[in-house]
Amino acid sequence: MKFIGIIPSRYASTRFPGKPLADINGKSMIERVYEQSKKALDNVYVATDDNRIADEVTRFGGNVIMTSENHQSGTDRIAEAIVKIRENTKKNFDVVLNIQGDEPFIYPEQIQELISCFKNPKTEIATLVKKIENTEDIFDVNKPKVIFNNQMQAILFSRSPIPYIRNFEKEQWHLKHDFYKHVGMYAYKTETLKVLTKLAQSPLELAESLEQLRWTEHGYNISVAITNFESYGIDTPEDLEKILKNKLFD
Repeated sequence: MKFIGIIPSRYASTRFPGKPLADINGKSMIERVYEQSKKALDNVYVATDDNRIADEVTRFGGNVIMTSENHQSGTDRIAEAIVKIRENTKKNFDVVLNIQGDEPFIYPEQIQELISCFKNPKTEIATLVKKIENTEDIFDVNKPKVIFNNQMQAILFSRSPIPYIRNFEKEQWHLKHDFYKHVGMYAYKTETLKVLTKLAQSPLELAESLEQLRWTEHGYNISVAITNFESYGIDTPEDLEKILKNKLFD
């Protein structure tokens, strides 16, 4: 199978305007995401609607594709991008990886773990999960939880702690059951991606504000792989400052 990584990247951000161009120890955030992705993939593109980001990607020698400014999600942006990339390169790709543009410390091993899901020919969508090691993460609404079956397919995503552990204090829950949080990387078969962007928003998606619930409510299975690597998403300048203080960079 032929894989391609696409990094959706927007300049506008309510909590961190210009985030992709933020300096991280001498390199922009988007350059660091791109470099880490290239360690695991031969084909990587940045998909953006902003010339400032496009100019930065061109400066460091990366591949960039311009997309519409009207997209509501990264999934929509990469769906447009893969069509344009195919037209421009005349190459076909079986699987598209949606790599978050605000995770400059992504591990190449995580990308390989995601790719491994497609060893199963039935996999249409894949994502990563990580075991939760503390009580705080179980009850953090900004860290969606996942439960999955013994076929490694997601049953449900929720901002609430799932499952509920009966007869034990909440501080003990993580000791009585293995909880998993969602790591926000996705991979899709290219033909599946085309269909996903045409699906109507679903009740669970609207309730939880989690796009993946749209896919499960419409009957799509999401394969999961367990990663032991932590995810370091950056939503605010304070997040970046905290990570830099901990020297989580090369």
